[in-house]
Amino acid sequence: MRLAFRIGYWGDGFYGSQVQPEVRTVEGDVAAVCTKLGLFDDPREARFAFSGRTDRGVHAAGQVCAFTTAEPERAVAALPYELPADIWTTGWAEVHDRFSPRKEATARTYRYFFEEHPGDTALMDRAAQAFLGEHDFTLLSRRSERNPVRRVHAARVFDDGDFCVFEVTAESFLWNMVRCMASALAMVGRGDEEPGWIGEILRGEGERHLPAAPPGGLILLDIAYPFPFTPLPPSPKAEQALIRRERDFRLKKRVSAALHGLSLDLLGEEQVDDELRDLP
Repeated sequence: MRLAFRIGYWGDGFYGSQVQPEVRTVEGDVAAVCTKLGLFDDPREARFAFSGRTDRGVHAAGQVCAFTTAEPERAVAALPYELPADIWTTGWAEVHDRFSPRKEATARTYRYFFEEHPGDTALMDRAAQAFLGEHDFTLLSRRSERNPVRRVHAARVFDDGDFCVFEVTAESFLWNMVRCMASALAMVGRGDEEPGWIGEILRGEGERHLPAAPPGGLILLDIAYPFPFTPLPPSPKAEQALIRRERDFRLKKRVSAALHGLSLDLLGEEQVDDELRDLP
């Protein structure tokens, strides 16, 4: 039987999702757990595959992998509990024998969280509408031999608490395409470029490739298929790891703010001391 699993992961612990020799990858860890559980002996014979690759440091909430196994019940029951804490499941589905998670995806959605708020969210959202439709993204992606034309279904920029977020949905994406789009929007938000500049880039009028925004803010949010996934909650181990990481981030944020404030206070005291020492 062939199964598809929807998985999430923290990308900062991996050298990307795609298998590479002698480094930790998401595909490598998932395949190793499947082998350990006896779901298959050879990933190639099981036609083990992901819907696409994510770069080093990029996270996912809706990545999809598929494989063929003679032990489907064991796969559904055991896989969530055997995965490492920074990979987790959210759903599963029985699929046809020739199912390809990459070729049969109908759309992919990414969210990018800007590390620093670029500025004018409404202006960025207006600029993002230029991405809609079919365009040549040569100047908004890493150079490759692939066809640079992509069709974007939806794009928006909005505020989520303290963060500015860019969300985009397309049939497929080029290498670094979302992060380059985010860089372009940040330039508009800061006032470095006008919103119409995005259209000029898409028409090939730019003089250079734009740099990709840092990977840590990017999440592969969802991949759409013409069938539903049955919910498959993360294991308690993964849930606790997510809660612990969120708690650690809150603590680090608070400590960083405290250190910054205390450093400024001490700097102020030193400045006063210098002034006092200069008095006759």
